[in-house]
Amino acid sequence: MLEHVVIIVGGMISVALVLNLWRLLIGPDLVDRILALDTMYINSIALIMLYGMYQGTSLYFEAALLIAMLGFVSSVAFGKYMLRGDIIE
Repeated sequence: MLEHVVIIVGGMISVALVLNLWRLLIGPDLVDRILALDTMYINSIALIMLYGMYQGTSLYFEAALLIAMLGFVSSVAFGKYMLRGDIIE
């Protein structure tokens, strides 16, 4: 029963990833593209954790943690770029 739920939720998150990719490519301005990329990080973390639940191993949780750290750093860098126009001071 849980395996069926994980597969259905994985499909829903995959659809959300495709819609975020569309927003990333067609977004009207840079802020919308940054938000779409940040949401794609969150959706990919959820998809990797669901796959780890489906496989029954904790190896994928560490990969999700690394992607979360990468997403945080990129969000900070994009925010700094939007405010100042330069990332490194």
